[in-house]
Amino acid sequence: MKPILLAILLGLALPVAAQDTTLVITPENHDAVMAEMLGTPKHDIRTVGILVYDGVNDLDVMGPKYVLGQLMGAKTFLVSVEPGHITTVMGTEIVPDTMMAEVDALDILVVPGGFRGTIEAVYDSGIHDWIRQIDQTTTYTAAVCTGGWVLAATGLLRGRRATTNWYRAEEMLAKYGATFTDERYTNDGKYWTSAGVTAGMDMSLAIMNDLWGEGYTQGVMLDMEYDPAPPIPGGSPETTRPDVLQMMQAMYDMGVLPLMEQLETEQTDD
Repeated sequence: MKPILLAILLGLALPVAAQDTTLVITPENHDAVMAEMLGTPKHDIRTVGILVYDGVNDLDVMGPKYVLGQLMGAKTFLVSVEPGHITTVMGTEIVPDTMMAEVDALDILVVPGGFRGTIEAVYDSGIHDWIRQIDQTTTYTAAVCTGGWVLAATGLLRGRRATTNWYRAEEMLAKYGATFTDERYTNDGKYWTSAGVTAGMDMSLAIMNDLWGEGYTQGVMLDMEYDPAPPIPGGSPETTRPDVLQMMQAMYDMGVLPLMEQLETEQTDD
């Protein structure tokens, strides 16, 4: 919406309901009209970085990228762990804009989740060091889904409230000294965390609302036509059939627990 909204405001006449006249947006009155309709941000956000790595979840990245990419005056870019293209958990090839070694400051950092690559990042001290460095400059530090495990592993969530993907959520956050909230998204200080995958869009919209206010956020939501209406109940442990929940838990255990055990052993050996 950043370019879309700006084009609308600069290029179209806006009707004024209280008067039988038309307000024309000009370069001279643009800022005043923007402030009146959409408010002004409470922080000056210029850079938004989303960490990407092999095995990251597609929507963990693209949901926040679409929402936060509409912050007026800000540049949103994908920051890779290693040089070169990355492949998401669904096999999508992504060309990052830059890499960790080339970024030393951000206004907003988002750490998305995934599967194997995320679990490996939980045990990667190099990634932790970079996140802690960037956190020194951020206005908002955020994590989506199991990206909350990575953020928690840095120690930055110790003593804070946080949420993450439903799978072993309380156990994983408690391991790093955080308190699981079982919320769609949680804010504690400058730290924002979301539940799994699609919740990253809700969290990003909440950050937008915190920064810009309701008018701007509703504009973003309308641009997205974000008004979810799933065909059946589900999407959380509480609304999922018990047998389906057990099956998903068992499937996750098969993939996650052996890998975590392996990485724990390697970390101990080092």
